Amino acid sequence: MSEQSVGKGPIHITLHMGPQLAKPVPQEVTEALLSAQITATAGERSGFQLAFDLTKNGMISRALLPEGFFDPKTRVIVTVSVKGTPEVLLDGLIVRQEVGSSNQPGHSTLTITGEDLTLLMDLEERTDRYPNLPPSERVLAILRRYSEYGIRPDVYREQIHQPPNQNLRVHYQTSTDLQYVNELARANGFTFYLEPGPNPGQSSARWGPEVRLGIRQHALNVNMDANSTVDQLTFAYDGTARQEPQARWQDPANRHSTLLPQPPITPLRPPLGKRPTPALKRKTLSGTAKQQRAQAEAELLAQAATSADVISGSGSLDVNRHGYLLQPRQLVGVRGSGRAYDGDYYVKSVTHNLRPGSFQQNFTLSREGLEAQHDTVRP
Repeated sequence: MSEQSVGKGPIHITLHMGPQLAKPVPQEVTEALLSAQITATAGERSGFQLAFDLTKNGMISRALLPEGFFDPKTRVIVTVSVKGTPEVLLDGLIVRQEVGSSNQPGHSTLTITGEDLTLLMDLEERTDRYPNLPPSERVLAILRRYSEYGIRPDVYREQIHQPPNQNLRVHYQTSTDLQYVNELARANGFTFYLEPGPNPGQSSARWGPEVRLGIRQHALNVNMDANSTVDQLTFAYDGTARQEPQARWQDPANRHSTLLPQPPITPLRPPLGKRPTPALKRKTLSGTAKQQRAQAEAELLAQAATSADVISGSGSLDVNRHGYLLQPRQLVGVRGSGRAYDGDYYVKSVTHNLRPGSFQQNFTLSREGLEAQHDTVRP
């Protein structure tokens, strides 16, 4: 299989490409890889950019490029093995190619840019109706259309049950599948994204709450001398980030309008900080008065949960030094940054930067309060 060492340690990158069923690329293609950048963010589509050395008489320039090997909508799968354990970093589609020609030998490049497989869900607008289907069932029906790409639905039932009633309202989709699925996710305080793997050609489509429970990843250590795995971490506390949403609902029987009570956000956002931060801003939601009460309550919960995080962190790490890949959309502990900012965080985004001899990760973290929940952090 085509592999290329990207560091001093046992780290290798593997590329698969093809129209739909991606296969290992020729050895010459992997050897021509100059760099790879892959970004994965919670609630957003993952993106990538790969740069290749475009040797004048090489296979890429001579045959593969003119024959359409790197054309848009070609599938690309990137797998990285760290200490013998493979991790699929990306399963996506090419959307753009750029060729840079130079008079200097070795400076001509081919750069391909693309996005993950959710791009398939954003290529065609649909008009569809979903009578008597709650939001989670509508999402399942949509995701089943993409099973031929190895996409497995991972759909959670909405936190507030919204029993459908087609006598009152029939739900319509008048957008792309991706836009509609994201709309339903936002209305319920959920996120939607594709998680590639565990094997090349497979991915999981998660529609549900952010992963804020379970096993933590290996901690990010800073200011701990020889035990440090991160050179620098920067934290910020934005007091205006959190909002307290207000929603009114009108009873259709008597036209009486009431202010809905504030819902607890713990079911969607289990607390990661010991000292919660107050909401400094209030926001009145529009359109909730004429919704069914369950829908209005779900939107109120969604707005309260998604604006809860006021603590953010950012930094970068060397995978060779850290010894492990930092995974996005999961939990990780921080040690050595002081009492206020140590503890568990949600990994909001990770950008993988791979070059021959180097594997760096830039990341952002978030949580809703200060101080760690527990006295110890998983190493």
